[in-house]
Amino acid sequence: MKRGSTLVLRAVVWLMGLVVLGICLIALPPAIHTELQGDFDYAPLLLGLYFPAIPFFVALKQTLKLIGYIDHNQAFTPQSVIALKLIKYCAYIISGLFAAGMPYIFYLADRDDAPGLAAIGFIIIGASFVIGTAAAVFQQLVQHAADLKMENDLTV
Repeated sequence: MKRGSTLVLRAVVWLMGLVVLGICLIALPPAIHTELQGDFDYAPLLLGLYFPAIPFFVALKQTLKLIGYIDHNQAFTPQSVIALKLIKYCAYIISGLFAAGMPYIFYLADRDDAPGLAAIGFIIIGASFVIGTAAAVFQQLVQHAADLKMENDLTV
């Protein structure tokens, strides 16, 4: 497959990574410092956003690996299945971490009268769960295709 066909996808993955990295390095530290001096205690919530960033970056790395496999015509290999499995696990971990933080988000939303705060948490949980489920389906499809390819390669 030509490398240019996945160039846009690769650029979007890099852009997503740079945006999240910028938020983690540039936007969150001043917000945490400001919140530590304020009367609402959003600092634990803001600090808690660093934990889901770790599996997010692992999933982005696996996505870039998967795009590389596609570029080299190795989309239906066991390495692609492993990459999709890791993406699935990372998505479920992100969903679980946000679900574990939802009681504190509910507390803050109720205290600050900000219902949108809870909605953002539910959107992230739902989106990461959908991504994990889609990765699981793709993993099964690629596993089946890899098995068929291996079987056909053996029957030369």
